[in-house]
Amino acid sequence: MDKRQVDLVVISDVHLGTIGCHAEELNSYLKSIKPNVLILNGDILDMWQFKKYYFPESHMKVLKRIFSMMSHGTQVYYLTGNHDENLRRFSDIKLGNFHLQDKLLLNLDGKIAWFFHGDIFDITMRHSKWIAKLGSIGYDSLILLNRFMNWVSVSMGKGKMSLSKKIKDSVKQAVKFISDFENTAIDLALENGYDYVICGHIHRPNRIERYGSANNKVVYLNSGDWIENLTSLEYHNGNWELFEYDEEKFATAVSSNSVEQNYINEKGIPVVNLNDMVIEEILLSRV
Repeated sequence: MDKRQVDLVVISDVHLGTIGCHAEELNSYLKSIKPNVLILNGDILDMWQFKKYYFPESHMKVLKRIFSMMSHGTQVYYLTGNHDENLRRFSDIKLGNFHLQDKLLLNLDGKIAWFFHGDIFDITMRHSKWIAKLGSIGYDSLILLNRFMNWVSVSMGKGKMSLSKKIKDSVKQAVKFISDFENTAIDLALENGYDYVICGHIHRPNRIERYGSANNKVVYLNSGDWIENLTSLEYHNGNWELFEYDEEKFATAVSSNSVEQNYINEKGIPVVNLNDMVIEEILLSRV
């Protein structure tokens, strides 16, 4: 199968080692693309829930796929999140095409992109981590219940639903947390003069444009997750796109060698050829 060439791909919140992870779908997606740069933006491994007795072959295949991509020239940046925070003691390690960091700045065709997971904005992570871990267990249980309900619903000829999304959309505190998270990321990016700020953590794929002044605009992007939304961000030829995995559409698109995506237009960025594209890592002196 011919792979789709992509300049840069961002995935986050995969949570390998948990029942809620859609590892098979992620492996299918990774198998279909050939990125120059792959950014794993936190919570790829779930070390909070990690159990020796649960790490199925489908989860291992994702890791093998990433290693295979590195061996074929893809630069992989693993940015630590809260669920894989134990890796932070090894930050700034570079092994061949593998980079382990807490945050990252890249020059994308003359525009500065700031990548980080986003848990630094979560007050429970700083002051009440046990509450966050307890909430994580409850979230995993909810996802498992949701899968069973969707299996029953599909068997009855009805559509799927997301319990966690309904709860997030209906609970005022959850809505406020997500809004505050996005606004904080945007404000910091504007303050530092960055053009893009790319996060994960909240399991909510999104894109927001905001102007700080006539000549100061930032684009906030969130890559979502591979628990509920099955999404990634792709940057190619100067444009950002949100990829949303749909099993039926994906199978059809791959068979015709053209993966269907929801297109997010980014105006004002010049279109360049792949060989002319500039992806340059720059120092994090202003973060």
